[in-house]
Amino acid sequence: MWLLRTWQLGVKSLMLHPLRSLLTVLGIFIGVASVIWLLAIGEGISRKAQEQIEGLGADNVIVRSIKPPSEVTEQTTSRVLSYGITREDFQRLTETVPTIVRALPIREMRRRFQRGRHMVDGRLVGCTPEYAEITRLEVDRGHFLTDEELRKKQNHCVLAAEVAQRLFPLENPIGQAVRVENDFYKVIGVMKPRMPTAGIGGSLAAQDFSNDVYVPITTLWSRIGDLVITRRSGSFQMEEIELTQVTLRIGSIDNVLETADLIEATLARYHRHKDYGITVPLELLEQAKTTRMMFIVFMGMIAAISLVVGGIGIMNIMLATVTERTREIGIRRALGAKRRDITRQFLVETISLSFLGGLTGVFGGLLCRPVTVWFRDRLGEMFPRTMEQLPDVIKTVEPVIVPWSIPLAVGIAVTIGIIFGLYPARRAAAMDPIEALRHE
Repeated sequence: MWLLRTWQLGVKSLMLHPLRSLLTVLGIFIGVASVIWLLAIGEGISRKAQEQIEGLGADNVIVRSIKPPSEVTEQTTSRVLSYGITREDFQRLTETVPTIVRALPIREMRRRFQRGRHMVDGRLVGCTPEYAEITRLEVDRGHFLTDEELRKKQNHCVLAAEVAQRLFPLENPIGQAVRVENDFYKVIGVMKPRMPTAGIGGSLAAQDFSNDVYVPITTLWSRIGDLVITRRSGSFQMEEIELTQVTLRIGSIDNVLETADLIEATLARYHRHKDYGITVPLELLEQAKTTRMMFIVFMGMIAAISLVVGGIGIMNIMLATVTERTREIGIRRALGAKRRDITRQFLVETISLSFLGGLTGVFGGLLCRPVTVWFRDRLGEMFPRTMEQLPDVIKTVEPVIVPWSIPLAVGIAVTIGIIFGLYPARRAAAMDPIEALRHE
């Protein structure tokens, strides 16, 4: 009963100065909302990065051809620069490394695709039927490459969504022919739009799937070959690349790191120069999780500063309140109130302020995602060109509310209210009743 009475008295005292109480609550509100917002934004960015890494496959090891540095290429006497992963490397790895359960060879090159007067500069990708599954591509119309088309080296191709739209703006591309240099390929499928992946590490470049055309890798080898001629300012350079990338799927995640070391040792034995790079998504995923925790802690510390500022505001207001209510404190002491009663009353007031600010801050924090999306959409309408130039991660990332941040923020708010309200409460309780009654 006495607790309820103390609570009612404390709330009634706060209502005597509504504007002052509102401003104090506002400080806690901003602090709690900022904790939830910053952690949500950090979690959204972190999850986006982890999704891109997981898209590579945690049980994969990716080996990619890399052009040697200029000092190495200058020492080459041959007019043709040969480097990167070879078909012999691919066969050697699949036959000698027992933990590899699937191997995906990939050959990429820049080409111009033409259909009548429509032309698109993009990436010609020679691959196997497993490529769509590994890269998470989905078929929109028709079908992806099959084992039979791979075995027969057929002139079939599958178009990315944007290539299909630009080459066939008004007709169905299935069954039509697309010209690639001097060859014609029959369109058997069209893929759904796929967001580009960010560049991860030094050995894996960013990939944009919007301008791709996929053909059986056996067809590419037989019709185009390995030689790439680049003409620049009257001169030309010849490069020989057999495989651009090999994606190796390991039977168990527990064997990924050991297999990556074995692959590195095997390739180093047959390559004089470092013309390849090995990426292990599992390592990147673990690093991303560690970075996520560091990012959350850092963002939480920044947001906690706002709560401390709100706590200082509570202390400031309560000290002023103690001074204003000196005579009231003296009267209560003269009527028999003990020091703990005075301390309890002022603590109830500070806890009420901080708890109210915490609750309203939670509601403000839950508005993080809709407010962010709305604000981004308005910026897209007002500044469309600027928004188009931003990275896709910024244009698509959405805040993700961290569940434990809500009770944490409220708990910190109440704790700060108690800590910063304790000193004014004890100062009020320590007043001499006679001196307090004399106060004007």
